[in-house]
Amino acid sequence: MARVKKLLRGTLSLRSKTTQISKIYAMIKTLHKLTGLGMPKTKAIF
Repeated sequence: MARVKKLLRGTLSLRSKTTQISKIYAMIKTLHKLTGLGMPKTKAIF
């Protein structure tokens, strides 16, 4: 997790509000994708 935080960095250096929002959405999407990669694939057995 520390690597992800270091990679994404919590700073917004962009001036425009819309570009800041776009950057935040990109960070969230990346974080969700990396979290999903670490989840185990399970299957119900009956």
